[in-house]
Formats: sequence, structure tokens, C-alpha cells
Amino acid sequence: MLGWRLGISAVLVPSLLVLFWWDSTLGAGAPVLLVFCLLLSIRSTFEMSRLLKTRAMQPSFELTALCNVLTIFAAWAHSRMDIKAAPQQALLISLGWVAAAIVGGFVLLMLFEAVRFRKPGRSMESLGANAVSLLYAGGLLAVIAQFRWFPEASIGYFAIGSVIIAAKSGDIMAYTFGRLWGRRKLIPRLSPGKTWMGGFGALVGSCLGGWLWLTFGGRFFESAPAAASLECVLAYSVTMGFVGLIGDLCESLIKRDAEKKDSATLLPGFGGLLDLLDSPLFAGPFALAWWMLWPPAG
Repeated sequence: MLGWRLGISAVLVPSLLVLFWWDSTLGAGAPVLLVFCLLLSIRSTFEMSRLLKTRAMQPSFELTALCNVLTIFAAWAHSRMDIKAAPQQALLISLGWVAAAIVGGFVLLMLFEAVRFRKPGRSMESLGANAVSLLYAGGLLAVIAQFRWFPEASIGYFAIGSVIIAAKSGDIMAYTFGRLWGRRKLIPRLSPGKTWMGGFGALVGSCLGGWLWLTFGGRFFESAPAAASLECVLAYSVTMGFVGLIGDLCESLIKRDAEKKDSATLLPGFGGLLDLLDSPLFAGPFALAWWMLWPPAG
């Protein structure tokens, strides 16, 4: 199983980087990334809706997917506007569009529950399930998509590559350390397979992956960004690993409460798309703030 996971990761990560390179040649409108994020959002919404369809929860895939699609489009709204502002201000404007779409989607979901109300005991549970899907499969994805333009378009994909590689390297090493040396359980009630040694492996893997990418990955880009100080690079990388581990645990919370092992059966050994995206999605907002305030490369 370890070899299978490493093999799939060795195919998925380079394929994703090639897709990013292709999109970077098509201008600031980022059409390839837009389609990619829409597909990810719709599929993630589908998995979340099926995952949470239990007990009194009756989430609506169609309506929540519509809200998430609008949220993804909102993340591109600023690219259609002629905004004369500093990068920090432009990012806040873009995130304002995303926040407005999320609020609008939440109001629409509440209205939907009000219209279909029949008896007590189901509406709030279903609304909660839809709201989680809206934030998870729409909001977090829209935030991480901001890397296409921020902190600056010339290094956007280099920056987002650092998030993905650090977080997924942490995932791989967490699984490796846990399988080889894991004994003491981390949170056995929530995730019986996760160990303290696996958590340590996540930090080691994220440090190694983040350092390698930030140090040598810049040569693949025309702007040739160079890594900042070693302390900054390692602090950034370990933060991505730590937050990615939290994202993994949070997704485990959703699955355990729904009494499901995986979010879907999309890839053997991995589970569903949500199982693949959990750590980068949670790490994305923290990484974006880090790159804007204390860039680990430039």
C-alpha cells in the first residue's frame, strides 16, 4: 500500500504542476485553473453531500454545488476588473468577492430549508451539512486559487506549488512513519490509524518537501524566484505540515461522525477527492497570509 501511495503521488503532483504551467501561458484570466477548480468543487460537493447524507441530515447536492460554482467564479471577479491597488489591497478586494458569494450562498441555503420545511428535527442539520460543504468545497478552494495572482502573478504557481508539495509531502511521510514506527495513537477515537510518530513524520516530510521546492523549484519558472533564509523556509514548511495535519484530522472528524471510512472510492488506497485535498485546502489560507506578510521566496 505504501508503494501504491508513493506511485500515485509521483504521477498526480507532476501532472498538477504541468497543468499549472499550461495555465500560466494563457494569461491572467487563468481559464485552465478556473475549469479545474470548478471540476474539483463540484466533485468535492458531490462527495460531501453523499458523505453527510445520514441520520437527520439531508444535504442538497444540486443547490450547494450551484453556490460553490458561484463562489469559484467570485474568486475570478477581480481579474475582470481594472483594479489600481497594492497587492495587499487587491487581495482583500478579491477575498471580499469570495466572502460575498459565501454569504449569498448561505442565505440561499437557508431560504431553501425554509421552503422545504415540513417538521422539526431535520432543517438545521441539513443546513449545517450544506454550510460545511459550502465552506469546504467552495470557500477554501476559492481562497487557495488566489495564489494565481497573489502575492504576484509571476510567482503565483511557484507559491501554490510550495503549498501542495509541503502539505502532500507531509501526508506521505506521516503515512510512512506511522506504518513503520507508529505505536502510540494520536487521537484513537477520531482516527485509529494516526499515531504520534506519524504526526512527527508529517512535520519532517513537509520540511523536506517545502525546502526542496523553495530551494530548487524556482528554476522551472521564468521569474526564477529564490528561497529566503533557511529559517523562514523551514518555519513556513513546518507550518504547512502542521496545518495540513489539522486538515486531515478535521476531515477524519467529518467521516467518523458520518460513520464512513472514506469520502468516496475514487482512488484505491486514498479514498475520495476530499481525502486528497484535505491538507492543501486547510493549509492554503495560512500559506496565502504567509506569502503576503513574510514571503519564503521571491
